[in-house]
Amino acid sequence: QVQLVESGGGLVQPGGSLRLSCAASGSIVSISAMGWYRQAPGKEREVVATIRSSGNTNYADSVKGRFTISRDNAKNTVYLQMNSLKPEDTAVYYCNVVGVYSDYRPRVFNSWGQGTQVAVSS
Repeated sequence: QVQLVESGGGLVQPGGSLRLSCAASGSIVSISAMGWYRQAPGKEREVVATIRSSGNTNYADSVKGRFTISRDNAKNTVYLQMNSLKPEDTAVYYCNVVGVYSDYRPRVFNSWGQGTQVAVSS
């Protein structure tokens, strides 16, 4: 199977920055897509940003121009650089990775990280 380990959350003042990281490990053959999602209290989980193996990225309208998603293919790691943070960005952030791993034969995986809390408050 594939495991994801997230890091980088915390408490920051409005206007501040944070960088989230998510490292995937296991018998990974290839990764097709990586992304970040978030869930605020009382709300449904929503997509924040995604990046495909081609490098194509997509962002939620609410974070365009402030957040940047990137990936290090050699490290099977995805990052989310968050700038100009707002109180409404407060949520638990989850990474998601989709790809193929080897278990005697190729298998598709769709794994989620454990979540990291981001709190934006003065």
